[in-house]
Amino acid sequence: MSRMGSIAMLAAAAVAGAGGAIVAQRVATDRTATETVVRDYILANPEILPEAMRRLQAKEAGKAVAANRAAIVDPFPGAIAGNPDGDVSVVAYLDYACGFCRASLPAISGLIASDPNVRIVYRELPILSRDSRTAAEWALAAALQDKFKPFHDALYAAGRVDAGSIEAAARTAGLDLNAARAAIASPQIAGEIERNLKTAGVLGFSGTPSWVVGDQVLGGAQTLPALQAAVAEARKAKATPAA
Repeated sequence: MSRMGSIAMLAAAAVAGAGGAIVAQRVATDRTATETVVRDYILANPEILPEAMRRLQAKEAGKAVAANRAAIVDPFPGAIAGNPDGDVSVVAYLDYACGFCRASLPAISGLIASDPNVRIVYRELPILSRDSRTAAEWALAAALQDKFKPFHDALYAAGRVDAGSIEAAARTAGLDLNAARAAIASPQIAGEIERNLKTAGVLGFSGTPSWVVGDQVLGGAQTLPALQAAVAEARKAKATPAA
């Protein structure tokens, strides 16, 4: 290659390098400018931050629900109400010693009465006391005898959870007590409770009641309109094709 050719190539490389540096500098400048605009907007409108956090939390919760779908929506045998083939599952994580859980029962009943295509999945989440755990075990034993709802309703109606009210609810529901005790001693019931506790940790539940409706995670006592809105949102999401 001639000396002039070499000089030309070096000059071209220098120009290309300079051009790259200019582009990189421009990108950096544009990014800084964009970040400044965003920062100034946030400072001028701080009320958008809670909404942004809610959307981020909902997105992360949706991912956790999707990753643990079966453990959430596949019911323990017999612990189900409403339409077993319903298009939307409302999963209620409850503790029998929880007053807010008791306060949510009319909303669940109202939802079943008003929506023939909703499926209620009851999940035992005994976190408040040892009696909570015992009550959950007996509720699952009742479910295995197809008497979950009678036991569930009787124990919540008692207004307290202790050995006496648990046994009374079992008798009111017509349980075979010996069969129930045998079921409680089996790994099936212990496994269900441990699975629920693990799932609750993954989903970030802070207490009871907690709910999963579609990909939504809800916390605290819910009114009938709130549950209906969550079901409507779940149906809308199902009907919208993924992008």
